[in-house]
Amino acid sequence: MKNIIISDEIKACAPDLKVIQIEAEVKNTPTGDELWAELCEVERELSTALSVPDINRRPGIAATRTAYKACGKDPNRYRPSNEQLSRRVVQKKGLYRLTTLVDIINLVSLKAGYSIGGFDADHIEGENVVLGIGRHDEPYCGIGRGPLNIEGLPVYRDAKGGIGTPTSDEERTKLSESTTHLMMLVNVYGEEMPIEGTRDWLCRLLVRYAGADPDTISCRIISAVG
Repeated sequence: MKNIIISDEIKACAPDLKVIQIEAEVKNTPTGDELWAELCEVERELSTALSVPDINRRPGIAATRTAYKACGKDPNRYRPSNEQLSRRVVQKKGLYRLTTLVDIINLVSLKAGYSIGGFDADHIEGENVVLGIGRHDEPYCGIGRGPLNIEGLPVYRDAKGGIGTPTSDEERTKLSESTTHLMMLVNVYGEEMPIEGTRDWLCRLLVRYAGADPDTISCRIISAVG
């Protein structure tokens, strides 16, 4: 597994942070009907249960926004992905049917309330991935967004540069249909769905829909406090 390091600057801003790290050999395909039905059911549940003002009161989203402010970023201008996704559902704008791995992430993010990074591990440079804070004019190309101002955002960096923030992952390490080695990072700034339950559910989904071998999935929980 890649070595995930939480920097002191993040520990100071988000001392309660925990990160679920999962790595697995997978097959990424267009999303099948069974997975899509699961995602649509969660979409219906949330769009019925929540209004727009409720979204930022979800524990996982509220805590992520608090961490953004502590790091120096306005969460109303650079919304975390879990908030973006929840707002889309509650506003009944509909979800896009994408690939198995991306829609597994979307399913769990919606239900659990966490921002989840999904990476093609074969495109990550080096063995260490360090979570720090984005710097002024640091180059970063968000998936489908182009150049993204990550100054003040929590950012995962490999040996080459940024690969993921809770707002958007980077083009260089994005998931594609050719991805066979997945690394997933679940950012738990504040607990909503129990952490162990979230981890176990993700692993089951990878086995069921993405061809992962349950005996070779690697996972661990990393805490900012050690």
